Amino acid sequence: MDMKEKIIVALDVPTRAEAMNLVEKLKDSVGAFKIGMQLYNSEGPDIVRDIQERGGKVFVDLKFHDIPNTVAQTTKVITKRKAFMFSLHAGGGFKMMETCAAAAKATALEEGVPKPLAIAVTVLTSLSQQEFEEEIGVRRPIAQQVVTWAKMAQKSGLDGVVASPKEIKDIRQACGEDFVIVTPGIRPAWAAVNDQSRIMTPKEAVAAGATYLVIGRPITKHENPAEAARLIVAEMEELN
Repeated sequence: MDMKEKIIVALDVPTRAEAMNLVEKLKDSVGAFKIGMQLYNSEGPDIVRDIQERGGKVFVDLKFHDIPNTVAQTTKVITKRKAFMFSLHAGGGFKMMETCAAAAKATALEEGVPKPLAIAVTVLTSLSQQEFEEEIGVRRPIAQQVVTWAKMAQKSGLDGVVASPKEIKDIRQACGEDFVIVTPGIRPAWAAVNDQSRIMTPKEAVAAGATYLVIGRPITKHENPAEAARLIVAEMEELN
């Protein structure tokens, strides 16, 4: 995989105009675009098609978390929309993940479309260990919980997980080389940390074994987004 294909740009903007402006600037410099709850709920599901028509692959990051049937039916819709990737919460349990994985596979076959990568979100990268224990109420190391959920996601038939860069090596060891690891919390050395707690540089994350890197503000808030993307790709290519 070319290094630029590893970059998924987070379109954390409120309007279609802002999103499409970034897509036009970045579509030749990155691998895909992430649509989160803000943009999806502001502009509606047609934003997926709009980006695809401009040549961009789309990661629909709505973090499904509901009863298995509801998540399965929503998975069918997202698969029909030809999403490249979509997310759900590992905390929804094994049955929810298994039903989702089966729905994505069956719908892709029925519709004759590529099966999207179904990715389980583990522990949000904004959470510190102290917050995880005191606020979420899970009194164990974050890395242990992430690996537990990753193994459960793999067993359920999902393609991979979203996890902070700090857990990449542990997931790789537990789930093997073919398991997809999507890592937010990526900050180049020249970028602000913002509200992320468990972070790495792009080069460090790729060296650790990340499959895809979700990067938002270091690219989208840069005065020249395409140049920021190129700088990140050049940093990662130093590993070759």
